[in-house]
Amino acid sequence: MTKEVEVHLGLDDTDSIKGGCTTYIASLAAQRLIELGASFIDYPCLIRLNPNAPWKTRGNGAVALRFKLPRALVNKAFDEVVELVEDLAELSDPNTHPGVAVRIGPPPRKLRRLAKEALSRLIDVDHALHLAQELQVKVSFLKQPRGVVGALAAIGELLDGDHTYELLAYRLRENFGAPRRVDEASVIEMDDATRPATFNNVDREASRILITPHGPDPVLYGIRGETPEDVRRAQRLLRVYEPIEMWTIFRTNQGTDAHLTPSTTQAGEYEAVAVKGVVVSKPITVKGGHVVFKLSDAHGVIDCAAYEPTGSFRKIVKALIPGDEVIAYGGVRPAEQGRPRTINLEKLQVVKLAPLKVEANPACQACGARLKSLGRNKGYRCRKCGRKYPRAEKQLVEKPRNLAEALYIPPPRAHRHLTKPYSRYGREKRGLDFKPPLDPSEFLWMNPQV
Repeated sequence: MTKEVEVHLGLDDTDSIKGGCTTYIASLAAQRLIELGASFIDYPCLIRLNPNAPWKTRGNGAVALRFKLPRALVNKAFDEVVELVEDLAELSDPNTHPGVAVRIGPPPRKLRRLAKEALSRLIDVDHALHLAQELQVKVSFLKQPRGVVGALAAIGELLDGDHTYELLAYRLRENFGAPRRVDEASVIEMDDATRPATFNNVDREASRILITPHGPDPVLYGIRGETPEDVRRAQRLLRVYEPIEMWTIFRTNQGTDAHLTPSTTQAGEYEAVAVKGVVVSKPITVKGGHVVFKLSDAHGVIDCAAYEPTGSFRKIVKALIPGDEVIAYGGVRPAEQGRPRTINLEKLQVVKLAPLKVEANPACQACGARLKSLGRNKGYRCRKCGRKYPRAEKQLVEKPRNLAEALYIPPPRAHRHLTKPYSRYGREKRGLDFKPPLDPSEFLWMNPQV
């Protein structure tokens, strides 16, 4: 019998804003691999890459499938996945450039480094192709090779640190584009029963359901949680009024802040950063309801913006004053149309508050009451006892701040897929929390009637 080898297969960039879904194709690919005799050594891995990539569709997600298979069948497995991508990818879209990659053996250090870099910045395609050749990673791409970058990054990100899970349920093809028939009341009930073991199911501030997308893609709903058991328990609490083709549980870096990298005001365009600095301008509200302030560090100054969809988070940003020390988390938007380089804020850490001092009338030395001005250069008189102070001047007094030294995160509806919500702080994982190989029933269900 042919010896089994460890195989890591990645795919990316199969969808478009008009439809399609890389996780859907990956789910079908997993089923094909199981039929070939593959034994999975990990859950299907959904790897969210740099959310600031200008060509991304929705969540910039790539997928890795990790399994063991007889060496003689590896090429067949690769060809079948490529065939699936050719059949189901949105190839008519000029911005869709699918890539598939396969590596026999554990991902080497260089590939893992590429994966980490792809979380927070843009990767040169030629560099990725050269690295694939050097590391003996077989690749296939349709149209341009951009999708190879994500496929390689998915292989290289082993999620051996913090990670979460997402159960994605898929619709029948005949229902693509139709309103999703998921009972909203049951989503709220599920959220009440399972959070914080699940997260970002509902935005309470806006009374908005978050588990159902709104486009024509195959996803019916997605439930994010801490363990496979958590998302399965949550799924059983939903009331759904349309048939499901299949569901898959992915292990993922969603909700981990894996993309945010310490940097400076001179960070490159589209990078995901965490910049520590001092507020040097009073926040202003600009057209559209966005709130903007300037942040300075030893390397320069950069604008930071809280956009209108961040809701009440903008009130926090508006409460900043010059002198406050903060850490700004977000993506660097390049300068355009007269607007400077800007950090699009995903969250904000207030490290140290500056004292807020305002001018106030002096107090009466006799009774302590606040004095009333008698007019310009005419002094003051006590409202309470009538005593006059012809030479008194206004005083600077410290006013309480309506802000705390704390971490502030926008409401869930404004989160990136990678944004770590409040509920996950203190729940971060270290290492793997499962034992391979996995029974396919642990992560994949196919509707036998479809």
